[in-house]
Amino acid sequence: MIDPDRIKLSQLRALVAVVSDGSITGAAERLNLTAPAIHTQLKLLEDTVGTALLNRTRGQAMTLTEAGQVLFDAAARIEGELTRALRDIVAVQEGHEGRVHLGVVSTGKYFAPGIVAAMRKCCPGIDVRLSIGNRQEIIHALDTRTLHLAIMGRPPRTPAVIAERLGNHPHVIIAAPDHPLAGIGEVPDAALLRETFIMREEGSGTRILANRYLDRIGSGQGYGSIVMDSNETIKQAVIAGLGIALISEHTVIEELRSRRLVRLPAKGLPLIREWYILHTSDTPLTPAATRIQDEILAMKGSYLPHLD
Repeated sequence: MIDPDRIKLSQLRALVAVVSDGSITGAAERLNLTAPAIHTQLKLLEDTVGTALLNRTRGQAMTLTEAGQVLFDAAARIEGELTRALRDIVAVQEGHEGRVHLGVVSTGKYFAPGIVAAMRKCCPGIDVRLSIGNRQEIIHALDTRTLHLAIMGRPPRTPAVIAERLGNHPHVIIAAPDHPLAGIGEVPDAALLRETFIMREEGSGTRILANRYLDRIGSGQGYGSIVMDSNETIKQAVIAGLGIALISEHTVIEELRSRRLVRLPAKGLPLIREWYILHTSDTPLTPAATRIQDEILAMKGSYLPHLD
């Protein structure tokens, strides 16, 4: 049994060079070695495989034996794979290739696929994987270092992150077009507090914002609420007349355009928050992740939906 661990890349390169140049002298010049060094490499290789690899005829160029041809072909494949691997490593180091895991809070799912599509066009060698979750899920993924980048609203206190602003994130109160408060002008705080609010689940950034807004305008006064686990369900519930909701305007652009929903004007609305792209401060970004972050920042929020 031939021990592959005894075969060295330098020996295979000596074999290829001798065949390419037809002599040990020519191979030595090609590899910048001495002729005795080439001879030694070939002898060690033949000793390892246990058979002659070259036909040595005085006055003629060296040619391959049948066994030599098999090893020569393998050496060419190895050299080609190694060249490709080194080229790929350079591409990864320069941010032209690689994998990037991007996490986006669920409110951002209405524009996140557009970001990924844009990245695939400008960075075709980078595989961008998209994960959607609520605020706590994305923070947990950052904390466990399973994400390279995340897009969300207010950056978390922990884990420590480096955040870059992407653009405005307005939040509005929506109602069905035939709701009694629709079209009356600025809605008084007391009237809002008499309504049933359709809320996201605990852990959602939108839920946190809605709770703070209602606590502020009501000074701790109670209000009715129904909890639903997605923006889509909330929109349908409001359209059906089950209540009103404070929600990201980015999630209801199409419904507002088609007048299936309307905004209720009230004091302090819309609430303007910010979108950020961020990563953990103690984990350096890979070159690919740095490239993706730079490309997203260069888009200057052009992917964010807005009313005409």
